[in-house]
Amino acid sequence: MNDISATTTAADLLQIRDLNQFYGSSHTLWDVSLSVPTGSCTCLMGRNGMGKTTLLKSVMGLLPTQSGEILFDGGDLRKVAADRRARLGIGYVPQGREIFPQLTVEENLRLGLYVPRPRPADALERVYTMFPVLKQMARRRGGDLSGGQQQQLAIGRALLLEPKLLILDEPTEGIQPNIVREIGDTILRLNHETGLTVLLVEQKLPFARRVASQFRIVDKGRAVAAGAIAELSDELVRKHLTV
Repeated sequence: MNDISATTTAADLLQIRDLNQFYGSSHTLWDVSLSVPTGSCTCLMGRNGMGKTTLLKSVMGLLPTQSGEILFDGGDLRKVAADRRARLGIGYVPQGREIFPQLTVEENLRLGLYVPRPRPADALERVYTMFPVLKQMARRRGGDLSGGQQQQLAIGRALLLEPKLLILDEPTEGIQPNIVREIGDTILRLNHETGLTVLLVEQKLPFARRVASQFRIVDKGRAVAAGAIAELSDELVRKHLTV
């Protein structure tokens, strides 16, 4: 298990270096350095309020950062406007999903097609194949779906970007167990079969151990530990994750 501040490499799709972020006068991210290797499923972990969602929003440009670097596929994201980052190949599913409840399932999905990205002609059908329930409910309003179905809809919309990196913020929060397993199966399939790089925030240890190949831990706004998921020891769990 290596310290999370270890030097990143060219094999990393996402590299964050010495990142600082403030809410007003409150210093929330302190010199955070971490990496997401290309082709990995990396789980960002930590107790509530430790800076995980803030870090993801900083990557997406939804929060301003004070200093440091955010490198994606070799380019500096801090120089790219938030509304252009999806065009680079970053799919983002925020905490709470943020689908449009008054739009139909298909209308929600088609929003992902508006972002100019190279994609196969059958991209929508591929999403329907991955999540058959969405095809069955294509004409229903998004707000009429269950929480688990809305999560599948949000993931499907992000996948229509044909992303290089899929970012998921607490994908299992408030989801019934059978859908949690389906979402886990989908993440594994995308990661293992297509090589999609995944970065997710997850509180459920069994889920994280099942789907992730790497872990990164944030504690009080600082990156404190990193390694292969098999190296996530009971000591680290007690020190940084147990409530």
